[in-house]
Amino acid sequence: METLIQLDKSLFLFLNSLHSSYGDTLMWIITSTYTWIPLYALIVFFIVRKYKIQAIWIILFAILSVAASDLISVHLFKEVFCRLRPSHNPEFFGQIHIVNDYKGGTFGFVSSHAANSFAIAVFTLLIIKRKWYTFSIILWALIVCYSRIYLGVHYPADIIGGAVIGILNAYLFYKLLNKFFLKKTKLNARSF
Repeated sequence: METLIQLDKSLFLFLNSLHSSYGDTLMWIITSTYTWIPLYALIVFFIVRKYKIQAIWIILFAILSVAASDLISVHLFKEVFCRLRPSHNPEFFGQIHIVNDYKGGTFGFVSSHAANSFAIAVFTLLIIKRKWYTFSIILWALIVCYSRIYLGVHYPADIIGGAVIGILNAYLFYKLLNKFFLKKTKLNARSF
């Protein structure tokens, strides 16, 4: 276990060291939830256009998937494991790149950004089912996740753990949606 923790720290230090003034600005924008409101609106538009009245259930379950991911990442992981974020770890003082003095909360395992991004990505790719969308939304989630390492607030293991939580929640809520609310309709968005 100690070897994995050291590998996680070493990988973090390497990835966090890849910075520039342009990267600082870009990653600061990428990590902001508000930056992605137009993307979320576009996803909602596609779902409403395809599924009409059933879009209400789809959007509700997408929201529940993200909310569950967020709550689990905070209350069942961060508050239980209490692993200091790199930005709060005294071992790294003066060694890591931090942008705009942003250090995040005290604990970072697992990343809520990763959990939430992957919950959105996986839930919606299961609905939209197009190769171009799957590739684009997974790339988006990975970039959002990398921004957290770049900013010095998460280790790679935090990201992986958050992504797993988001993926599992997305799949669970997608299955529940199909089982209880969309039994008679196959979710097949070939018209996107």
